[in-house]
Amino acid sequence: MKKLSVIGLMSVGLLLASCNKEKSADAAATNSEQTVAEAKGDAFAVDTVTSVVNWKAFHKGGFAPRWGAIHVKSGELNVEGGQLSAGNFIIDMTSIKVDPASVTEADKKPEDLEAHLKNEDFFNVTKNPTSDFKITSVADLAEAPKDAVAGANKTISGNLTLLGKTVNVTFPAKVDIVDNSASIQAKFTVNRADWGIQFGTSEADPAEWMISKDIEIAVDVKAGK
Repeated sequence: MKKLSVIGLMSVGLLLASCNKEKSADAAATNSEQTVAEAKGDAFAVDTVTSVVNWKAFHKGGFAPRWGAIHVKSGELNVEGGQLSAGNFIIDMTSIKVDPASVTEADKKPEDLEAHLKNEDFFNVTKNPTSDFKITSVADLAEAPKDAVAGANKTISGNLTLLGKTVNVTFPAKVDIVDNSASIQAKFTVNRADWGIQFGTSEADPAEWMISKDIEIAVDVKAGK
């Protein structure tokens, strides 16, 4: 009986891992930290009121998703010759919010999850109150992947710093330059373990590895003169 239980548990684990892999179809390509693009052309200040970074996380297999938003604290996008040339923005990690609609269990509260995300298990916002993204390159996108944000026309690479660690990520994005405004919209998935966020990733304990390493990120940054 015990042998059958172990086999059953392994089968469930393989199934969940397979389902979770499908959730990573839009995973951003990662690399070591790269040289930041030189800020050329006009500098457009990021609108911190309308700009936002949305996040979504799952238990393995896509079960019990949680989602919310993080405020953009400051930043700028640089435009030269009508094209995005560089840019950066700072994210206020202390502003992490959990959408109450994503917490459907009667015994769980959004504010408890927010507190957990802010402590040492995840983003440790007391020690790391901000994170940042700095563009390293922008290239034309000939054909957008099916999981890219609608209207994707560029490939953006940039250094994303979380918990003091920097990893270069590459993803398709929709970049619009109109008159005196510039905007970036993107949707991609990252593996939080790449930045050392290890809570819930131990495969030795089934109670822990039920938490997916993947985090979906949706960036909507708007800037103007």
